[in-house]
Amino acid sequence: MKLFMLYGCLTLVLLVHGQDQSGFISIDCGISEGSDYTDENTTISYNSDVGYIDTGTNHNISSDYMSADVSRRLSNLRSFPDGIKNCYTIHQAQAGGDKYLIRASFMYGNYDSKNQPPEFELYLDGDQWHTIRFNASDFVRAEIIHNVPATTAYIHVCLVNTGLGTPFISGLDLRRLDTSIYKTNSGSLKLFNRIDLGSTTNKTVRYPDDVYDRIWFPDTTEEFSSPEWEAFSSSYNTDALSANNYKPPYQVMATAIRPVNGRNSLNFWVEIGYPRQQMYVYMHFAEIGPVQREFDIYINNASWSPGVVTNYLRPVTISSPYSMSADLRLNFSIRAAAQSTLPPILNALEVYEVLELRSPTPTRQSEFEAIENIKLAYRVERNWQGDPCVPKEYSWENLRCHYDGNSTRIISLNLSSSSLSGNMDSSFSGLTSLESLDLSNNNLTGLVPNFLSKLPSLKTLNLSRNNFIGSIPPALIEKSKIGSLTLRTEGNLHLFQADSGARKKTFFVIASIASCLVIVVVILAIWWSLKRRKQQGTYLWMI
Repeated sequence: MKLFMLYGCLTLVLLVHGQDQSGFISIDCGISEGSDYTDENTTISYNSDVGYIDTGTNHNISSDYMSADVSRRLSNLRSFPDGIKNCYTIHQAQAGGDKYLIRASFMYGNYDSKNQPPEFELYLDGDQWHTIRFNASDFVRAEIIHNVPATTAYIHVCLVNTGLGTPFISGLDLRRLDTSIYKTNSGSLKLFNRIDLGSTTNKTVRYPDDVYDRIWFPDTTEEFSSPEWEAFSSSYNTDALSANNYKPPYQVMATAIRPVNGRNSLNFWVEIGYPRQQMYVYMHFAEIGPVQREFDIYINNASWSPGVVTNYLRPVTISSPYSMSADLRLNFSIRAAAQSTLPPILNALEVYEVLELRSPTPTRQSEFEAIENIKLAYRVERNWQGDPCVPKEYSWENLRCHYDGNSTRIISLNLSSSSLSGNMDSSFSGLTSLESLDLSNNNLTGLVPNFLSKLPSLKTLNLSRNNFIGSIPPALIEKSKIGSLTLRTEGNLHLFQADSGARKKTFFVIASIASCLVIVVVILAIWWSLKRRKQQGTYLWMI
């Protein structure tokens, strides 16, 4: 029952069997770049994770675990033996505010020949999403429906090492959803169960039958097995059964359960794991015969949704207007209305846990992009993974942030002795909240850029022991003079202050001497040339 089912810019726009994958990002973790493929069963196009992450190593699962039941994408994985936090960074194809189904898959398969499945944490942006723990199975799936903040265009899916083995991942999927569905008062929705009731195939249903690629499981668990129920189905394969915003697949909606005794209720329960957990429930109904029925829905003996009416081939989704909780289980009862002559039915059920997002807001997007560009430009080899500032306990090394509730900003960056070389990258200008910047003891060259003087909050700037040349921007010197900026530039042999008289005089003397030397060399060259011509003329006259 308790099946639990993330740097690059990628939008897959493929038409497969009439379905559009433009809202899909499908990553096969651990395959090499250029090994993209289309799954023959689902018709989903999978891409390598190169470009989404720059750490980790690729592996194949043990041949002992290879079988026809193991899909191609589960036969390989990416593991992360180094660093505490390793993150997939997904750049959305469009602005924030979208809603995504995010699914991560993990197949251990004794890839490391240790026969010791690890345990580790899965984070979504700055929040702990799921503990990946392998019990009797070598396979775990985690799934969540997440509203991306409107202030960011990035999604970070991170694996955190808790000291109980090396984290790894087999696959990562993102499916953009209609923003009108799966609404909550707060938080994200962590999948608890998604059930296809009355299934006649005992198989899962997913894309291309489900346009959102939700995975529907047949009702084989104890909670949904009762001698007082019967399954019934229809041969209709019409999209009319999917015609609401939730778009449940018609293969799921063409089957249902009902009481054997027409006047009985449908009673079932869901174990919620631990007391007072907040849950959201979604029930899907469709009349698959030319009749109409009416029933009332109760949860924990309290009326939840009275007077539900089903009509022929018209799907109805009843969802929680708010989260609900119980001590250890939710008890459901679907009862025929007093005036109805037909028993209640249920075609499909979804249950979600509420995951409250408690971390600070993500790092300001412009600053995240700036620090990412700096990381790439200088190939910074530190634990720089995911969001620089959140969660606080895993913020980036040598970087400090300011958290004020509305935005998270980078205020200090120390890249001293980091083997930086070349000109100072213009991306530093995007760190507009910086108060302190230390670039000392590197091999930075070229001119000191004037944009440093335009960083409004900068109070400390250390450029010492590099190879900058030319003059220091006057605006930086002025800030240093009035005490608003502590500026260090010693150890740059060819760097001078533009307003320094001594420097100017030295430069003038050197330039004058150089000019005189050039003039002397030119005069000597002319004299030597004339002398040789005169000697050659005398020689010819003598002949």
